[in-house]
Amino acid sequence: MNPAVPTWAGVAASLALVALAVAVAARQRLHLAREITIAAARAGAQLTAVGAVLLLVFTHGGLVGAFGWLTIMVLIAGQVAARRARGLPRALPVATGAIAAGTAATVGTLLALGVISPQPRVVIPVGGMVVSGAMAAAAVTLTRLHDEAAAARPAIEARLCLGMPADRAFAPHLHAALRTALIPAIDSTKTVGLISLPGAMTGLILAGVSPLTAIRYQIVVMYMLLAAAALAALTAARLAGRALFDDAHRLRPLPARTDEKRRAAPVRLPARRGAGTR
Repeated sequence: MNPAVPTWAGVAASLALVALAVAVAARQRLHLAREITIAAARAGAQLTAVGAVLLLVFTHGGLVGAFGWLTIMVLIAGQVAARRARGLPRALPVATGAIAAGTAATVGTLLALGVISPQPRVVIPVGGMVVSGAMAAAAVTLTRLHDEAAAARPAIEARLCLGMPADRAFAPHLHAALRTALIPAIDSTKTVGLISLPGAMTGLILAGVSPLTAIRYQIVVMYMLLAAAALAALTAARLAGRALFDDAHRLRPLPARTDEKRRAAPVRLPARRGAGTR
């Protein structure tokens, strides 16, 4: 048994940290104690179930099972990213296609160049990190595109009236969305190792691997996450930019996103006692 890996008794003992978070939420009357408890319970159950399934895939699935697992990840990630951009035309296929493109290109390149081993226990964790990074970039891109198109509709339609094609009329807003989506990946790449030790490097060090070996793996991880974010954001922007306009180069109507509706909803103050009873 590796002493760096907690036992199940240690996992149970770590519930004291959840209890501390629940106590803080209850003490401050945040009304989040129940949510924290449910989140902790779901995390434990989901990770245990995923661990059991991964054990079967590692043992019997082979590369076919690994790529099948990555496909499921991509489909779920597409739904999550599309929910963030609700109201954008064809949000679900655009988000899923962008995440799939970023994941396939990144993981495919790593396998083709022999950077990672073609084994399920390597492909699935690496692919999971790639899918996660691509999902975050696609979600931010689609959300920003929706907001840019809704806020700048008069300027976009003015350019269209001047005879500009849809792609040129929307180009400044597309570029702004791409910059916003890529800033987190760029900043995390710039500051890696200076502010925190990333997950892959930390895990390898805890497992007893030499820090220099862990650093090599982490460099590959940071490069692949940056590439996946860039490819997913670019694909999402291109696909969404086409979906925003019809065949006549007219900007489609854009319903407000759910969170925008909540912010715009008027705040109703409770009536004072005795009001209107004179």
